[in-house]
Parts: sequence; C-alpha cells; structure tokens
Amino acid sequence: MKLNNTLLTFLLSFTIITTINVHVVFAQNKPINPELPIIPDKQFPINNYGAVSDGVTDNTTFIQSTINAALNAGGGKVIIPKGEYLCGPLQFGSNLNLHLDSGAILKMLPIDKYPGGTTDGNNFISGADLHDIAISGKGIIDGQGSPWWKFAKTEGAKRPRMITFKNCNRILIEQVKLVNSPMFHIAIGGKTTNVTVQDVVVRAPSSKDPVNPSHNTDACDVTGSTILIKNCDISVGDDDYTCGGGTSDVLITNCTYGNGHGVSIGSGTKNGVKNFTVENCTFTNTDCGIRIKTDRDRGGVVENITYRNLQMNNVGFPILIYEAYNAKEKAFRNLENITPEVAATYPSASITDKTPYYKNIMFQHINATTVSGKRAGLIWGLPEAAVSNITLQDVNITADKAFGIFFANNVTLINCNINTKEGKNKVAHTNSTITIDGEVVQ
Repeated sequence: MKLNNTLLTFLLSFTIITTINVHVVFAQNKPINPELPIIPDKQFPINNYGAVSDGVTDNTTFIQSTINAALNAGGGKVIIPKGEYLCGPLQFGSNLNLHLDSGAILKMLPIDKYPGGTTDGNNFISGADLHDIAISGKGIIDGQGSPWWKFAKTEGAKRPRMITFKNCNRILIEQVKLVNSPMFHIAIGGKTTNVTVQDVVVRAPSSKDPVNPSHNTDACDVTGSTILIKNCDISVGDDDYTCGGGTSDVLITNCTYGNGHGVSIGSGTKNGVKNFTVENCTFTNTDCGIRIKTDRDRGGVVENITYRNLQMNNVGFPILIYEAYNAKEKAFRNLENITPEVAATYPSASITDKTPYYKNIMFQHINATTVSGKRAGLIWGLPEAAVSNITLQDVNITADKAFGIFFANNVTLINCNINTKEGKNKVAHTNSTITIDGEVVQ
C-alpha cells in the first residue's frame, strides 16, 4: 500500500515529535489543590486573657490560656494584636488559627529564659495528630535565634524549631513573616496531608555570613502528601525548602529564593518521593538551585520530578542531584572538581531496601548563571543504582566548569545551551548514556 505525501509527512512528524517528547509526558504531574482548614469564626484576643505587649513580660501562660479557651469553645481564631509579645513554647490544637495582626510581633523568649535552654529543644509552636489548623496574618514571629546558632555543632545541644506539626491534616500558613529561628522555621512531617504555605516571608542570615552565620535555619521543611508552596519569599542559612521520604504530590510555584541551599529533596528518601513540581521560581545567590541528595543508608525511589520555568542568578550549582551525600573520601567530596576518572572509581555496593533510585526527572525552560569557578551542574548516580530517564529541555546555563554526568542512563538534552570554558554542551561523563539533540555522546 502506498502512502500519499501528506500522510507520510504527518507520520514522520508525529514520530519525531513523539521521540523528542517521550520524557516530557511522564513529567506532567496533576494539579495540587490541598484542602484548606475549616475553622470556626470565633475570636479570642490574647489581651483578654492577660497578655501584655511591653516586650518584657513572659506571655506564655496568657497566650496558652487563650488557645485553651478557643479549643474548649470548639475552636476559633486566637488574635495577637499590634504590639510586641514575648512568649515561650505553645501547644497547638485542632480547629485553631493563630492570627497575627499587622504590627504584631510574637517573640520567642531569649535563650537564657527559654524553657529547657539548649538541653531540651522545646519547639516554639507545635502540635501532633491535629486537623484544621492555621497560622495567618501580616505580623512577625521572631525566633531571636542568633545566640542559638553557635550551638549547631555542639554535641548534645538542642535547639527549638519555630513551627512544627506532625501527622496533621489541613494546614494553612499564610502571610506571616518568620525571622531568625534558632533552628528550622517551618518543620511539618509524619503522615501529614493537605498543606498550604503561601505569601510567607522567611529570613535568616546566610550560613556563610562573616559576622553572624545561621546554621540549620531551614525555611520550609514539609514532608507528607498534597503540598502547595506558593508566592513565598525565602532567604535563610540552610535549605530553602526540603522534604523527606514518604512525600508525594507537591507543587512549589512563584517563589523567590535568596540565600540558602535551594529547593532540596532529601537527604532521607526512604519510602520515596514522587510527583513533585517546582515552577516559575527565581533563585539569586543560592548555594544550589535544585538539589536532590541521599545515600545508600537512607535512600528510596525519587521519581516523576519536574522543574520548569526557573530563573537562577549567580548560584553555586544550578542543578545538583547525587546519591553519594555522605561520601567520606576527600576525592569524592569535592563536587566542584570531581572528574569522570575519579567518579568511575566510586565503589559499588550491594542493593538493599535503602538503595536510592532517581528516575523520570525533567528540567525544562531553565536559565542560570553561576558563581565564578563553579560547574554547570552534576548528575551522579551509584554504580549499582544509576540515575535514569533524565531530560533537560531548553536549559541555558553559563558556568566556568562542565556539567558532570556520572552513572546515569538515558540522559537527554534537547535544545540546550550549556556554555562553559570547554564549549557548548560539553559534558564530563562516565558510565552514562547521553544524547544531545539526537546525537549519542561518546
């Protein structure tokens, strides 16, 4: 049977388009619309329960009494009005909204007055096994964390997290500004579902700040399912976002990132991470833009991950995904300079239930410039568990050093401009299968 020219042209075009876009299909994740909390419309101003806005009084008892009154009434909005309120650890409850009015500042007690000090690690706002909870308003929560940061590497020392929820359903954090937590600002984990963090500002100094570095001041750590991070402005001393294993259906969109380690997955990925999208975000001066990190003792399957429409300016690593996070040997720790020859000597290990696997990852429409002396990116799997099915489409990176691809199968570059001193789209590679615009890289 003969095919006419029009039909033949269509079939050839369809074949080419299908081949080019085979990786695009798996990366399109479903819309993320978390259920929002439903909270009774009752108001409980903390001043009605004795709170004083003098910046000196310890208001812990007064604010907790307000929370308890709201809970006893079936829930409602605990209002922190304009003023400065010192406070210690607070226990949250279901059907509750802690609302900070514009001009309100809720300050954690200073380190010398904080219950437990550096030995107990009492978190500031915390709760577990709750539902329908919110922290809202245009006020500020100030962790007064500077004196705590020097204990980051002190054995046995514990630092409080600012906001921590576990095994909760329907969480909303919106509009508030979080500054200078002693440790993580937002830490949400366990079997949590339906989380929305939007229009939130988080600030702490860089971990490289020459005067006052902040350590482990992660902005937004959220592990769970059905997670939306939207319109946030983040600049901290550690991960700007991260999640652990057991996470699925995440959308991070329209966020602005400054100092910090970028948008991360890991290091613990046991129980897997899947259906994760980052889009329409900007990164300026971050140590990394995109980072996925784990190792053999904590791994799982990381799959169906999409990064698209991202702008990165003066970052360290635009793209860093690797499975040797805890490599001990010095030769393998220098991610900036590790060569294909060195990477090829990385020892293999037996496969276990904690072996990490990264697969089905899309990088699409990304523009990046790096700090002087940095490499364009690194994709590094394990000899026994290669990274697989990675697509870079319309990715433009300007850097000094070549993109490294080690132990990775089916890596495809389509219409990319990765410009380094080695030339355009020159990759440093070993034990990998790579195609660039249809040509196999030898």
